[in-house]
Amino acid sequence: MRCMEVWGGNQPTNSHFEMPGLELRVYSRPHAGADRGGDVYYVSSCASGRISRMLVADVSGHGDSVGELGIGLRDLMRRNINVIDQSQFVEALNEAYAAWTETHFATAVVMTYFSPRQSLTISSAGHPSPLIYRAATGKWQVFEDSEKRRPRRGLPLGVSEDAPFGQVATRLEQGDTLLCYTDSLSEARDREGNMLGPHGVCERAQSIGSGENVVAELMDSIAELDPSNLLDDDVTVLLCRANGSGVPVMNNVFAPFRLLGAIASRITASGR
Repeated sequence: MRCMEVWGGNQPTNSHFEMPGLELRVYSRPHAGADRGGDVYYVSSCASGRISRMLVADVSGHGDSVGELGIGLRDLMRRNINVIDQSQFVEALNEAYAAWTETHFATAVVMTYFSPRQSLTISSAGHPSPLIYRAATGKWQVFEDSEKRRPRRGLPLGVSEDAPFGQVATRLEQGDTLLCYTDSLSEARDREGNMLGPHGVCERAQSIGSGENVVAELMDSIAELDPSNLLDDDVTVLLCRANGSGVPVMNNVFAPFRLLGAIASRITASGR
């Protein structure tokens, strides 16, 4: 049941791949063509494929100047990825990050997808609110406006070692899509010079729809509003679309026994 890194980093990328139940697209472009930046993307999966965890984080600063911090944050995620409860995972990540650096905070959105229930759990550490597209309505919404229980938006990572973090879960039907992004999108300007914010980004997404090229089309749409948009910071977008695929039956059958075996092994080891 242990999770392992599937893919992650803070380098330029434009990638597409699939996890059980999800199609993922990630675009990341460090500031000024740098080899690495402060935006971090991360994907992990448990051995059975039932649980996938995704993260987008944004270290204060941009480009090569915070590249090392981006690598360090990714390493901290690796060390804490097997904390099962998502709120506890974010709290452990925050505590480790606060102890590691006193000069840079980081915002983050963390998601855990449980394939058998098509359930996506979301936690925020001071990060711009994701957007969600519901196939049944054909509309994009800011995630916190679409849920009756809004996720408690915690402080950015590194601000306080004992900061609490909440979580909220939602079900993803086939075609439902969640889009996470760093603040280069929400801090972009419209034609009147006003900051877009999450609702402005949502309006641009609604004008595009949810096709295969939604990530590229969204960034093109924002760039058209002002020549300086998306040029002064790292840019990262992570799209998660429910594709209706499932986990192999035998993995679902044996997953509880693997978990019990792992617990028994730990009890045995602790008693030695």
